[in-house]
Amino acid sequence: MELVKNFTQSKLIKNLFIALIGSILLAISAKIKIPFYPVPMTMQTLVVLLIGITFGWKLGIATVALYLIEGIIGLPVFSGTPEKGIGLTYFFGPTFGYLIGFLVAVFFAGKFNYNNNLIKNFLKLIFATSFIYILGMLWLGGLIGWEKPIFKLGAQPFLLAEFFKILLATFAINYIKKIKKIF
Repeated sequence: MELVKNFTQSKLIKNLFIALIGSILLAISAKIKIPFYPVPMTMQTLVVLLIGITFGWKLGIATVALYLIEGIIGLPVFSGTPEKGIGLTYFFGPTFGYLIGFLVAVFFAGKFNYNNNLIKNFLKLIFATSFIYILGMLWLGGLIGWEKPIFKLGAQPFLLAEFFKILLATFAINYIKKIKKIF
């Protein structure tokens, strides 16, 4: 019984450490601004997908939830913080839907089974990523009003960069699978 207890505790500590490292990577990815057309891109959505693919859906959700909690309590982990505010004020601002979409995206990215079919893998990652934008635009529309061009404001400027990041994640899948076999 003691052996099972020790194994469970060590697995919990290992998973907490992995989630902490993942949340740090997500925070770093939020701060990286890469010049891109028509708007600069951060690497958050790429890292969300990679966390799901690498960690699986359970640990992926825990990692993204930890990241969100870090931001809610006031750590400047979100893109645009601390310049645009911190904590609950920022969290419930215009990006709230997108941030919640991270949870759904990491779930699907972690839940899917990936194979060597690049097109199927690409489509799975598009599906996962779409929830970031769907929830983001739903929140944004409710916040600023549906008479505004929500798609043009909340998704269109990011689609080219998103396509690029999903391609990167798609091509990384086979490398991630090889690395996961080592652990």
